[in-house]
Amino acid sequence: MCLTSYNLFNSLITTFVVHGEDFISLNLKIMSMATPHLTHSPPTLIGHSPARLLRPTRATPVSGNMTTTDQFKDYHPSLEVLGGARDMFCPVIKTHLGRPYNHYPVFGSNRHIETIFAAFFRTIPDVKYKRECLRTPDDGTVTLDWVSGDARTLPDNTPILLLLPGLSGGSDDSYVRHMLVRARNKGWRVVVFNSRGCADSPVTTPQMYSASFLGDLDEVVNHVVTRYPKANLYGAGWSMGANILVQYLGKEAGARNFSGAVSMCNPFNLVMSDEDLCQGFNKIYNRSLAKALSGILKKHLMLFEDIGGDYNIQLAANAETIRDYDEGLTRVSFGFKSVDEYLQKSCSADYIKYVRTPLLCIQAKNDPIAPDRAIPREDIKENPNCVLIVTPKGGHLGWVAGENAPQGCPWTDPMVMDFLQHLENEKLGTRQGTGNVLQSVEA
Repeated sequence: MCLTSYNLFNSLITTFVVHGEDFISLNLKIMSMATPHLTHSPPTLIGHSPARLLRPTRATPVSGNMTTTDQFKDYHPSLEVLGGARDMFCPVIKTHLGRPYNHYPVFGSNRHIETIFAAFFRTIPDVKYKRECLRTPDDGTVTLDWVSGDARTLPDNTPILLLLPGLSGGSDDSYVRHMLVRARNKGWRVVVFNSRGCADSPVTTPQMYSASFLGDLDEVVNHVVTRYPKANLYGAGWSMGANILVQYLGKEAGARNFSGAVSMCNPFNLVMSDEDLCQGFNKIYNRSLAKALSGILKKHLMLFEDIGGDYNIQLAANAETIRDYDEGLTRVSFGFKSVDEYLQKSCSADYIKYVRTPLLCIQAKNDPIAPDRAIPREDIKENPNCVLIVTPKGGHLGWVAGENAPQGCPWTDPMVMDFLQHLENEKLGTRQGTGNVLQSVEA
């Protein structure tokens, strides 16, 4: 890190500790300055049919060529590793699990420092996107950002990785782009799902998105598999995107379209996450996320004029906390009587027991937003398709560790791609990647 960045980081931390509210405005200002300019091709609009619900049943082992091994114990004691699929999948990623988790000095030593450092100073790979807009049944709009040129150069059977960013995040976030580049350099086709209003996606109806609504994701999945019927589909989600992905895998009929998935920094239990966000330093994240959500809403206030009912658009547009935003807009839009009811019915922890897709969950024990106590360990242990890895540190969307630290990709990325590539190899009965390397972007 250059001296200028180091001094700026020290200034940020001082502001963070001493002047929490000042840090919020500085946070947003720096994020707006650091956000890369996205290059998009003209959008197209496509319509789809409603989602179909899957009747919940306990998961059974995934079928295929994969076979279980003897009980897997070859992981470093600094990591927590468990799950019904531990013995099946962990040998595939034992190179990563056999080494100690060594956080980067200083920047990875504290969960708040690590979270802030990763958000501000992680490098942002340069990626040129081709944007596609999908029209939903309610006339809403979500966007898909594909790597420009891949539609012409990659075979139709190239495996597809669908990325789901965190709350208010999108294709311009550094952690999303790092994963995209790594997967693309493995020869994969990658697409980022931007929720309504995120990453400058258009908002065409007075409805945003929520942690409980899976209809938009179902539209995206149906579109992608229809467009590339010969390709295997995989998913990776972070934070709220992970919560939505895991719910979808355990709840929706469309989950059968996924050949594998990865969940990272998943809050799992939104009630517990909300409790933690209201305490101590975590209030900083609460306010920052609330301002990001209200900022998106303010760009489209005309759509919400004279909406009436139980809506409180002024509260949502000037939200001081995520709960304010949800009280004014989200819980009303999606038919909940209260924010508490909305949070209780939006927990992916309630559905992970029904996941029938190979699923790797990665969490940080010191995550300030996705609390360790919210992880549904017992259900993961009993599900023969799931494996959980918990690192001792990592913060939220941080994981400033490994050979690419401090400013490169998160510690998780190499392991995630090894896991997904193994699943794809097993589907194809091969032991090699696709070889369609993206020469213009380096991982």
